[in-house]
Formats: sequence, C-alpha cells, structure tokens
Amino acid sequence: MDEFDLIRRFFGTRSTGPGVVTGIGDDGAVLDVTAGFQQVQVIDTLVEGVHFPPQTAPFDIGFRVVAVNLSDIAAMGARPRWMTLALTLADQGEDWVQEFAGGLFAAADEHAVALVGGDTTSGDQAVATVHITGEVETGTALLRSGASAGEGIYVSGTVGDAAAGLQLLKAGERDDDLCERFLRPAARIALGDSLRGKASAAIDLSDGLAGDLRKLLDASGVGGTLDIERLPISAALVARFDSDAQRRFALTGGDDYELCFTARAADVANIGDITRIGVVTEGAGLVCRIAGDVVEVDDSGYRHFG
Repeated sequence: MDEFDLIRRFFGTRSTGPGVVTGIGDDGAVLDVTAGFQQVQVIDTLVEGVHFPPQTAPFDIGFRVVAVNLSDIAAMGARPRWMTLALTLADQGEDWVQEFAGGLFAAADEHAVALVGGDTTSGDQAVATVHITGEVETGTALLRSGASAGEGIYVSGTVGDAAAGLQLLKAGERDDDLCERFLRPAARIALGDSLRGKASAAIDLSDGLAGDLRKLLDASGVGGTLDIERLPISAALVARFDSDAQRRFALTGGDDYELCFTARAADVANIGDITRIGVVTEGAGLVCRIAGDVVEVDDSGYRHFG
C-alpha cells in the first residue's frame, strides 16, 4: 500500500468537523478560526524505544501521542480544535496502522479534534508526531509566568502512577491502573478551562513534578516550598511500591500529564480533584520538605531524605 492509499484508507475519512473548510487531500488545510479567540499551537513526538517500549500496542501509541498534546492545550486553558500527524513506519504493516489510527481517533474524539493533514514516511523505527491547534478567548490563556508570592501551589489528580506503570511495562509486568496511566493519559481539558481567570500560572506534568514546578517558578521569577507529605498518591501506587519509591515516582518520574498551578485559595475553593501541595515564596528556587524538614530532590532523580 502506497502513502496515498494508506492516508485515504486509515485517516482520510475523518477530516471533517467544525471550522474545517478543506481537510486531508489538498496541499494544505483551510480552517475557519473563531473571532475573538487566539490560537494555541502545540507539538509532541513519540519515538519507539525512547518514549514508549517497543512492545507497546499501536492503539496505545496512537492514543498517547494525541493525549500528551492535549495536555499542553489543557495547561494553556485552551480548547483543542484541529490536529496534523507525521508518522514514520519501519516494518509495521496495515494491521498496525489500523490499530494506531483507532487509538489516535479515540483520544481525539473525546474532545472533537479533527485530523486535517499529515505525512507518512519510512524509517528505522516507529515515530509519531502530532501537532494540535487550540483556541482560547483573547487575553485569557494560562501561562507559566504569573505566579506571585503567597499563592498556593496545587496539583490535579494523583502523581507518580505513570512512571510506576512505565517501570512495570519495561519489566514485562502489568498493573491495569498504573500502566493505563502511562499508556492512556487523561488530558485535563475541562480543568484547564475552569482555571482561566483563577490560576495565576500553570504547567502540565510531563517531566516530573519537581522539575516542571521549577520551570513554572523560574518563569514567574519566584520561589516555592513543596510539602512532600501532601502529595496525592493513588491507592494503586501504594499497593505496589514502598513510600520511598512512591515519592521518587511522584517527584521525578514524569508522564503524569496532570496540571500543576498556582492560585489564591479562595479562587479555587470550588474546584474538585486538586490538592494544595505548597506555597509560592519570594526569591528563587524550590525547597522541598517532609514534616517541616528540608530535603534534597535533584534533577537526576536521586532523593536524599532525612
């Protein structure tokens, strides 16, 4: 099957939706943008053997490459609209592509995202890149750079599950709850939308809570204190790993795709499934504490408690 037959068969029939004037099949997509809105552009690439184990099911790869981009859209408080796909294939056949497309559209359909263009090529390993265009009311996008001293630091959901799930997958084990968090992350689109006008700064958690929170604090020109004992840890993570491993996954594991944000307590009092884990401070840098004692959490992932 050549490139054009592959696109037509597995991707070309899903290129319609609100705002799509011309989708797949022309030299480019023609889209109607919404008056009074700004565009948010995000892109992410998943490489076989780097971002997912080689044995990962193609449905999960397709789902994940869309979901990680949706998470960036959520962190900006935007609404996803359209996406494009660049797919590199090695020895994957038609069945693989069909399953990949199933996962891709399963994630996209949750938020009515239309595929409006793309490209396929051959290479040494499977590589999937998705670019998503979102929209947000003019002047209301969430940024990393608005945090102020005295505000609370919050995180959504639970943290550490995805990194634990990836470790299990690499070891050939399976835990439905933890592995699912890695393979099929849930983008916090509704939460991001609800935080506009309430949160002062936000970031999605892709590289680990401690590292991503530092990025937010640096962008805002402030410091922060994080209370490790306040971290929201799932029952599934507690059931499989000891407390030190839980903290390691939660602080430095990455791939959670939850939202970390700063806000005044009164402004987010009615928002559910969030946990206050610290406070924004004057100065610079992130201080981590357990029961009031300062501990070190370094970028390499090694923790020094006590």
